[in-house]
Amino acid sequence: MRMTKERQPAMRTLRGWAVSVLQEAGAIRDARSMAGCRPALIPHAQERALVIARQDPPSGVSPEAAVAEVRDVLDSLGDTCPERLPA
Repeated sequence: MRMTKERQPAMRTLRGWAVSVLQEAGAIRDARSMAGCRPALIPHAQERALVIARQDPPSGVSPEAAVAEVRDVLDSLGDTCPERLPA
C-alpha cells in the first residue's frame, strides 16, 4: 500500500500562508479550546519561520513581502488568532 503525505489545503491569502508558516515552524500553536492562537515557547521558532518565508515564499510573492507578512502576523498576536483578525 502506498503511503502519501496528506496535502494541506491551499492558502487563499498571504496572511493565511504566514499563519501556516508560523505554525509549521512552531512559533504559534492553535488553541481552539482557548480564545485563539498563542505564541509558542520554543526558542528560535520565530526566526525559523522567517527563514522559511525568505527561502520559500508563495508563488508571485517576493521574499521580502513574505517576511514582512510573517512579521505582521507576529506583531498582531494577542487574544485572538491571526486567522480570525480582519485583514
